[in-house]
Amino acid sequence: MKTDIEIAREASLMPIGEVAASLDIPSEALELYGNTKAKLSEEYLSGLDGKKRGKLVLVTAINPTPAGEGKTTTTVGLGEAFGILKKKAVIALREPSLGPCFGVKGGAAGGGYAQVVPMDELNLHFTGDFHAITTANNLCAAMLDNHIQQGNELDIDPRRIVLKRCLDINDRVLRNVVVGLGGKSDGYVREDHFTITVASEVMAIFCLASDLPDLKKRLSEMIVAYDTSGKPVTAGDIKAVGAMTALLKEAFKPNLIQTLEHTPALVHGGPFANIAHGCNSVRATLAALSMADIVITEAGFGADLGAEKFFDIKCRSAGLSPDAAVLVATIRALKYHGGVKKDALGEENTEALSKGLCNLGKHIDNLKKFGVPIVVALNAFTTDTPKERSLVEEYVSGRGCVCAFSEVWGKGGEGGLELAKKLLDTLENESSCFHTLYEDSMPLDKKIETVAKEIYGAGSVVFSKAAGKALKELTELGFGELPVCMAKTQYSLSDDPSLLGAPEGFALSVRDVYVSSGAGFVVALTGSVMTMPGLPKTPAAFSIDVDENGNITGLF
Repeated sequence: MKTDIEIAREASLMPIGEVAASLDIPSEALELYGNTKAKLSEEYLSGLDGKKRGKLVLVTAINPTPAGEGKTTTTVGLGEAFGILKKKAVIALREPSLGPCFGVKGGAAGGGYAQVVPMDELNLHFTGDFHAITTANNLCAAMLDNHIQQGNELDIDPRRIVLKRCLDINDRVLRNVVVGLGGKSDGYVREDHFTITVASEVMAIFCLASDLPDLKKRLSEMIVAYDTSGKPVTAGDIKAVGAMTALLKEAFKPNLIQTLEHTPALVHGGPFANIAHGCNSVRATLAALSMADIVITEAGFGADLGAEKFFDIKCRSAGLSPDAAVLVATIRALKYHGGVKKDALGEENTEALSKGLCNLGKHIDNLKKFGVPIVVALNAFTTDTPKERSLVEEYVSGRGCVCAFSEVWGKGGEGGLELAKKLLDTLENESSCFHTLYEDSMPLDKKIETVAKEIYGAGSVVFSKAAGKALKELTELGFGELPVCMAKTQYSLSDDPSLLGAPEGFALSVRDVYVSSGAGFVVALTGSVMTMPGLPKTPAAFSIDVDENGNITGLF
């Protein structure tokens, strides 16, 4: 069986100008990165304002398991299937982070014959967007420390610096560090912290800003510290915004690439959904909606994280109204939620499947709370049996949803035709009544409790003393009407990764709360979730190499 990178390397790619032409994008609107990648020019993007909008479809999934669900693969294959049906479709995806690429999860370009390409370039440096975001964040951090060193005119309290430096690599030893060691000229000695780039506020701002003026405004409002009287100090206060914007200017233009079957894909931005808001850039989504009849986007991890944040943060911020949601599941993953060990998932087990279906059912119920029509995509594996497929189909039908089988990994667009046709029927015959889960005016603690109880199934929320104090301070500072961004394990609906299926009545623990004022949300840290992951005992980096011909191997 060919690997993903072997399939991608053997593909015949169109010149990116031809892919752009299929969307009526003129050649002069492209800023080329070789023959297969391009950024859309600022002039072209500005000219898209006010054009007709297409249908917006969100692809999400059940809680991830070691068995894999194939959410991005389904997204890509669905776009390819619409191409076969002669529908003008665009895929809007996030850029992969180097953290999981070299860690445990691998890349994020789809898989099999449903990939966006060039796969190796996308998974690694791509067009340098993440490096620009990392550098802009760290420039701000350097300017903050320099301000303190050069006299501290703003009376910044060094004990209340909240801006963290960042790096797009899993590196646990950087979670807590001491900076400024040495002599007087080396800065103020203090504790500092790193987060992974994709969880930084600069990444969130990058993805939620609609245009350059909005980007600058959001950066200027980003709180980097507090002064000795407790007043917030922003990136604007330390005069970092202009230089940060200069570093982000080129990166802020969406990237255009293609699938293996030449469906256009706008890939831009990449926040994690377990520790950030988990959606591609607003700018790329809005551009795609102006270009195509159907836009297929995805949000990270399960619907309890990515979909909830897509609806409650991204759609709220950008004024988006999705037309449908595709919920991806696999029989293997559902059996895992039913208690089957990973090495036995290929065996028929309808009892475990029936038990694990509760996870799918909870996600269906959750999506219904946002008023969007739902199509369940059952991502097929060769080990699935007719009896198991029938069981899932009956269950989904009993929940009032359409179920479609997807074989895009092995067949590309052809394997997604059933899903595409059922989704098209849903878009044409069912109306979306989209709404967010809570109102802006709801207090912050009640917003957290609403997500915890309505989406996760919690019976109660336990706030630590620090979290309670932070909620009170943030409300007094005027941030009470912002949405909440829950940082939680992706592996369970609860904050305990070992609780599979659909646990109920548990107490969700909120250990800390802080504001991302430029991004426009309040983050609640639950359980033991970390904003700087670590590498596993056997990281994916062990398998990645370059052969004698310069070809990258082992990337997946």
